[in-house]
Amino acid sequence: MDTPANGPSALGSFLRTRRARLQPEDVGLVSYGSRRRVPGLRREELAQLAGVSVAYYTRLEQGQSHNASEGVLDALARALRLTPDERAHLRELARPAQTRRRPAPRPDKARPGVRQLLAAVQDVPAVALGPRYEVLAWNRLGHALLAGHLDFDSPARPLDRPNTQRLLFLDPHTRELYPDRAEETRRAVAALRVAAGQRPDDRELTELIGELSMKSTEFSALWSRHVVSNCTFGTKRFHHPLVGDLALDFEVLQTPDGSGQGVIMFTAEQGSPAEAALGLLAAECRTDETRVRGTARLGRF
Repeated sequence: MDTPANGPSALGSFLRTRRARLQPEDVGLVSYGSRRRVPGLRREELAQLAGVSVAYYTRLEQGQSHNASEGVLDALARALRLTPDERAHLRELARPAQTRRRPAPRPDKARPGVRQLLAAVQDVPAVALGPRYEVLAWNRLGHALLAGHLDFDSPARPLDRPNTQRLLFLDPHTRELYPDRAEETRRAVAALRVAAGQRPDDRELTELIGELSMKSTEFSALWSRHVVSNCTFGTKRFHHPLVGDLALDFEVLQTPDGSGQGVIMFTAEQGSPAEAALGLLAAECRTDETRVRGTARLGRF
């Protein structure tokens, strides 16, 4: 059965959105100025560019062909001018029988080594994420940066564990955290598309996408555009309620065990206002931790 994340309908949607963003003149075809019923390239034009028959391409777009060769997929990728991430996504959608793998056991907690890493970088905001963008663990600074309004221990409780995608689209506090909201939401949905293509049989991931599609028109509109990108590094701008505006570079480090877990870490340029703001936030975290420890000691007497 097709889902919002995978299946023949997803393949067709992906191909149509990629056709729509190209004009004939972009790919060296002659446009005679006649009224076009669809935006971008027609099926016939794309088939011509890729060197396949119109009938075959139509079957592929309609999900009626599941044995596209590497040569055909490469030709379509070239014709559509796909990025490397989009090329990988096309293969995952077009040849599910060859790309699907038995899913790994659900990672319900961060590995001990990941927790040690978070503890070792207390002056760097760091968050351990599962394959569905659920928060498995965070250090004090990562918690304070992204979701200080939530209970610090919530990642340890699977039933109310935070999810960065759900927070971004459904949580009013998180909505105010990103001044470049359009860029942040586009980037989040593009990365979720990659995850959906890599884990087509993941029921919980499919349920998350369905929930966001029903509860957020913003997410639904972005999802329909079928933007695909890994988004493993870059810069994020924050408007933090305690320390104000800051721009931080981020890197996502994937664990090598195939579990789909990763750690996102944030750093500031040396000597920048963002570094000073991050230092203030770190000092606030140390003060809070000292207060919590003091309260715990008093509770033992």
